[in-house]
Amino acid sequence: MFRLFACTLCAVFLAPSSPAAKVASSLVRIQETSQEPNYKAPWNGGEVNGGVGAGFIISGHRIMTNAHVVSNARFLTVSKEGDPKPYPARVLHVAHDCDLALLTVDNADFFKGTMSLDFGGIPAIESTVSVYGYPIGGDRLSVTRGVVSRIDFQPYSHSGVDSHLTIQIDAAINPGNSGGPVLQDGKVIGVAFQGYSGDVAQNVGYMIPTPVIRRFLQDVEDGHYDRYVDLTLSYHPLHNPAMRQSLGLSDGDPGVVVGSVFGGGVSEGVLSPGDVLLKIDGLPIASDGTVSIDGDAVEMAEVVERKFKGDTVNFEILRDRKPLHVTINLTHAWPFTLQANAYNEKPRFVVFGGLVFQPVDANFISEHNPDDLRLRYFFDQFITQSIYRERAEIVVLSSILADPVNAYAAEFRYDIVNKINGQKIDRLDDVATAFKKEADSYVIEMLGQGRPIVLERKEVEEARARILSRYRVLKEENLQK
Repeated sequence: MFRLFACTLCAVFLAPSSPAAKVASSLVRIQETSQEPNYKAPWNGGEVNGGVGAGFIISGHRIMTNAHVVSNARFLTVSKEGDPKPYPARVLHVAHDCDLALLTVDNADFFKGTMSLDFGGIPAIESTVSVYGYPIGGDRLSVTRGVVSRIDFQPYSHSGVDSHLTIQIDAAINPGNSGGPVLQDGKVIGVAFQGYSGDVAQNVGYMIPTPVIRRFLQDVEDGHYDRYVDLTLSYHPLHNPAMRQSLGLSDGDPGVVVGSVFGGGVSEGVLSPGDVLLKIDGLPIASDGTVSIDGDAVEMAEVVERKFKGDTVNFEILRDRKPLHVTINLTHAWPFTLQANAYNEKPRFVVFGGLVFQPVDANFISEHNPDDLRLRYFFDQFITQSIYRERAEIVVLSSILADPVNAYAAEFRYDIVNKINGQKIDRLDDVATAFKKEADSYVIEMLGQGRPIVLERKEVEEARARILSRYRVLKEENLQK
């Protein structure tokens, strides 16, 4: 068994030809105190933890590191190589979808004697990089070398759902190897960020390459990070000759076929299932979905990866065997974040009559690990089966604070809330609104259940104080992230 993980501590990469003094003067050791949210008792603050990460200084008195190094941080300090004095730091920008962050230090003394590093391009396959870092939270630098072995699209484990360009090296990225720069010929060509654990993949690590880094830096130039834009569609390769012929393509023609177009995304109303995508911004799309950029075959998505909110992308397509030119306006980012890991957010919940209602997301699933098959299906298929068209959120009865007022409700735990007093529950706010309406009783209908939960208002009001006191519930609702 093995899994892809984002490292929790630090490492820094350096080409052998770089002057050691310059590299050392750019390295930063990051000390983090974080607080993880508590999704089982969402009214409580979560566990406080500490960690060490790495970063490096770039232009503008900024420190670049990984987003996962500073996620859920409550307090950050940084120190320089050879200077153990800690300086309070703060986050300028964080991009969880590409695992990058920028910090700064308000005390100008921190930057005295430091040097900023410059960025290079994409390294060649089989070229060598070297590692300067603080593995496993050490206080002193260590050095490791690796060889670039692959340039490819890979999932970014920090968000859990995003995939971007990555560079694989044969130097292991262990827990503790995050946030530092990968250098070659004196320039940064990547940021170390994740690796494999287990017995299957040994000495395999990944770094975030400079196209992703440069895009992040350009995105935040206006003071705000807008996230990656996305075509919000799925497409399938066209290797099968019979299928190609049925769509009006010959064996030598390029192209892929659109599978789904997700409602609420930028492609809705422009592209349709069954459309054949032939070219994107003038680049021929191979039958496996790749295009040639700078001499390398990369995923078609890389064209859009380099664009920003407000840009456009042009397609040459076949629709019903007829050629068309279409333009997609990249007006907003991917709208469905339910399956992405969330950070720096407070759990949302409503407590009523000892029943705890919460929206389901990746954080909720990770902490509760429910075995309810319907709930698992709704979460896993929320996008692919267009469940988002039926409800904006999946709201469940997550916990029961046992009391006579809610006797016999335990069997409904993890059921999806469908209606309350006849009102359709589309999101958590609907639950709060329904319970605030005056009524003698509240009928809570669960999806797929033959009988509802019924709470009498008088009994709920009588039980309120004892439930809050018994379970030390500090507040009864939070509707804001």
